[in-house]
Amino acid sequence: MRIVGYLEGTDPAVLTKLYMKGIGTLPLGNGWDNHGKYVNHLTPADDVDAVVGYLHKIIPPAFEGKLNIDTLFACTAHGIPVYLMVPRELHGKARDWLGEDAAKVSLVDPDEVYDTLVGKLC
Repeated sequence: MRIVGYLEGTDPAVLTKLYMKGIGTLPLGNGWDNHGKYVNHLTPADDVDAVVGYLHKIIPPAFEGKLNIDTLFACTAHGIPVYLMVPRELHGKARDWLGEDAAKVSLVDPDEVYDTLVGKLC
């Protein structure tokens, strides 16, 4: 079974539809919200095929200036694709905030996240 790790706030309807499509889900935390397994503790043994969440879930609470997405270090290290939900009209601003890290993630409009994940995982 394919597995999508998700950060808090991900639409439960999307997660249910993924599960009904044969894609399991795993709750993940960002280190400060205690939502699920800390995303930076992911290892290949977790068998996570993708991580999804809203952009604000990877931003440390004391954010100032350009982002450094250390929150997703394990994903980068283990080659786990990350899909960050950002309304399409804000993709440019999100890329600016992410700077060099923008290449490490895919931005997806929240209304398109289900189709994007199914397209990549099925």
